[in-house]
Amino acid sequence: MKVIEVARLLGITADTVRFYTRIKILNPTKNRANGYREYSDKEVNRLRFVLSARQLGFSVEDIQEILDHADKKKTPCPTVRRLIDQRLHETEERLTETLRLKDRMQRAVLEWNQKPDKAPTGHMLCHLIEEFTLEE
Repeated sequence: MKVIEVARLLGITADTVRFYTRIKILNPTKNRANGYREYSDKEVNRLRFVLSARQLGFSVEDIQEILDHADKKKTPCPTVRRLIDQRLHETEERLTETLRLKDRMQRAVLEWNQKPDKAPTGHMLCHLIEEFTLEE
């Protein structure tokens, strides 16, 4: 299959296929007659795996590590478990930070609706943000 055919089959852009080829996650053959890259079913399945892993929050580096194990005929399962634990922890931290930000934003909305508009001065651009930041 050509790049565009793989992209259509998997519902992604041709640039996505090219990206994973460029970073050597995919290794298509070159057609000697026309120079086009040709992707085998094995490469398509590999890309399908990559896309699934990305949806679970695995980084490109994580995926390369997993594929390295698999390419060496070693089970990647322990690595996958370790990595998903790390990604879960990171996601929980980001969620906590996001919830804190949401609370601050809700407080800002309530406070700012009670404050007047002010023109910028030489020392202040927008008193709403500057006063709010100073309070924290």
